[in-house]
Amino acid sequence: MRLSAVSPDTTSPGTLSKVSSPALFQAGARLRGFWAWWMRGLASWVPARLRAVFGLSQQRLLLRPDGDELRLLITGRNESGEDTLRELGRVPADLEAREGDDPLAGIVSARVAGLPRWLLLPAAEGLRRRLPLPTAAADRLREVLAFEIDRQTPFAAQDVSYDARVIGRRGDSQIEAELVVVPKPALDRALDALGAPLRATLAGVDMIAVAPQPPQPKEPGDDLENAAAEAAGLDALPLGVNLLPIAQRRHRRDPSSMLNLVLASVAVAAFGVGLWQIRANRVAAADAFEQEANLRAKQAKRVSDEKKQLVDLVEGLRFLQNTRTGKPTTVEVLDELTRRLPNNTFVEKVSIEGDKLLVIGLSSEASRLVELLQTSKLWRSMSLTGALQPDPRSGKDRFTLTADLAIVAPPGQKGGDDARRNR
Repeated sequence: MRLSAVSPDTTSPGTLSKVSSPALFQAGARLRGFWAWWMRGLASWVPARLRAVFGLSQQRLLLRPDGDELRLLITGRNESGEDTLRELGRVPADLEAREGDDPLAGIVSARVAGLPRWLLLPAAEGLRRRLPLPTAAADRLREVLAFEIDRQTPFAAQDVSYDARVIGRRGDSQIEAELVVVPKPALDRALDALGAPLRATLAGVDMIAVAPQPPQPKEPGDDLENAAAEAAGLDALPLGVNLLPIAQRRHRRDPSSMLNLVLASVAVAAFGVGLWQIRANRVAAADAFEQEANLRAKQAKRVSDEKKQLVDLVEGLRFLQNTRTGKPTTVEVLDELTRRLPNNTFVEKVSIEGDKLLVIGLSSEASRLVELLQTSKLWRSMSLTGALQPDPRSGKDRFTLTADLAIVAPPGQKGGDDARRNR
């Protein structure tokens, strides 16, 4: 079956509702992009041979069917970071090997034979569809576009092998994604054509990015340009997707695993030394701080004791002074009550607590007592508390009076601050 690419369209609202755009996903995508850019920059300073040894070259061995032959192509990147494609040669498509042997053993070098092997399908074998998606979908692109297969292609999801890739990023918090599908029968035919020994060594299946163009009228000089383009393999650049089911992919040992192990060991050792140094520095700083704190604590305790003694002395003197000259004495209060209360009034209780005065008694003129007492200079806010209660035995009314004792400022207090400053 030959399929042509479908024109771009937007995703359905159902898919967008399945994709959230939390800030965490966007931050993770930016971090991974920065890490990839940084690693590519470091790898560009490493010679090509060392990049191949440490697995930093990102090379792949592509098997491209071409009639009865297989073209062996190597992908990589130049110093500018652009994808490159180099043809090694051609081998028969029905290449067979003895049991347990690699079909390419003896044909290519050991280094090339150790590269991940990918089958490169023609562009007409699959179908591609570009879709705009939220940036948050980049982390789960394959899962998100799985819901779009039934809508964007004439196939059901279970009838195709598919993959997805990010083409670019827009300025409106969206990405340009591409869905690539190939019918399973077409994929199986291409895999069967390789033969079981070679098929078992595949790490993935990619697709050519550009479909063959129909013949165009030639102009003078076109033959040289077309020949140069064909020699460079520009029509065979892969998309960068993997259409091979995960269960059928062969995972080769990562050439950089040993380097990663060494780097991890060095990092752990450096981390341990750093932690030990940090702990030693903190212990030394804690000891010095403890000594300084003990010294300051002794000084602070001495100052605090002296301040407390001074405050106690000042408060004691102030209390004595206020007691002597500020508040009226009990005798003065009783004398003032005796002189102001009428003769038909009997006092049962007089209580002085702090600056509060309480008077309880019986009187025939209880309602006039506030008027008779409130003009005294020894107290203020004289008032009746509660209702008057008639006393049947005496025929008088029981009353309860409350007032605030007047605190008279001692002589010379107004100029006390100036006196203290002068001293």
